[in-house]
Amino acid sequence: MARCTAPVYGHRTESGRANCPVCGGGYRGYSYYPSYSSPYSSLSNSSISRSSGGGQTKMKARWSPVGSTILYTPAEIRTLTPVRENAEKLSKLPDLRDVFLCHAWDDRKDAAKELHGLLELKGVTTWFSERDVPLGSSLLREIDKGLAKSRVGIVLVTPSFLKRVEGEGIADKELSALLARDLLVPIVHNTTFEDLREVSPLLGSRSGLSTIEGSMEDVAAKIAELVAS
Repeated sequence: MARCTAPVYGHRTESGRANCPVCGGGYRGYSYYPSYSSPYSSLSNSSISRSSGGGQTKMKARWSPVGSTILYTPAEIRTLTPVRENAEKLSKLPDLRDVFLCHAWDDRKDAAKELHGLLELKGVTTWFSERDVPLGSSLLREIDKGLAKSRVGIVLVTPSFLKRVEGEGIADKELSALLARDLLVPIVHNTTFEDLREVSPLLGSRSGLSTIEGSMEDVAAKIAELVAS
């Protein structure tokens, strides 16, 4: 009985296929070895990709609008999902701003101002501590007030913020109550979550967004998607 010669000689050319006693060139669509299909082959590049740096898989969030090109790490998805769910519930309440932005006083003219401007440009109504928090008032008390009037709270964590928190101290009970609401997103800029955990273990225990992963504009784009109706 004739046997296919593909396992030995292969059918890399038309003449090789034609000389095979079995295939004989009669069926051009046949391949001896089945092709391998990636488990992600059915997903478009816009919904899942692998970053060139560390090979980490990124994907679109559940709340990403059609056509969005913004991708998130699995850690970001885990952190932002409960925030998004609570923000959706609060969207039914009137007279709430989208975001409460807390920052250190020393960042008011650079990083905080940049982030605030980017959010406003993207149509995100922002409760900005530079504009809305009285000088000398309690940081956590104003965070609490701001969160009560906003759907999401973001804290811009910088070296200046870490110094302020370390100097004033944070009541674990109060901070725990804020984090329990799933409304707070730390944004780390020019520092790390490890540094944050050393100063405030409770706040640092929650991952968030970081400008190490992208630019400040990338962070603002993710916040804008997070609070979009």
